[in-house]
Amino acid sequence: MDDQLEKLKRMLGISDNSQDDLLQLLLDDAKADLLSWTNRIDLPSGLEPTQRQIAVIRYNMQGVEGQKSHSEGGVSRSFDELPESIRATISQYRLLKVVRYATSTT
Repeated sequence: MDDQLEKLKRMLGISDNSQDDLLQLLLDDAKADLLSWTNRIDLPSGLEPTQRQIAVIRYNMQGVEGQKSHSEGGVSRSFDELPESIRATISQYRLLKVVRYATSTT
């Protein structure tokens, strides 16, 4: 079984396999996003904890996607897609894109 999946399950307090498909999907989506955000092809091992953190956030946000704030019974909650600490970690692994512009020969 995938080590990332087992670690994610421990983080969420899940001991059975009933949600393995969903959790693996969340991990795969988080990995794809991290690769896109960092302009990488392979996920560095240093970003594996961040991958799990993003998966936990997305797991906990099921059913409230897109909601910025919520108040009910005197309790108010607001949601950020990614906390600043996670953004800072991602930016440390970001590779710069090199763009080549064609020059005019006229």
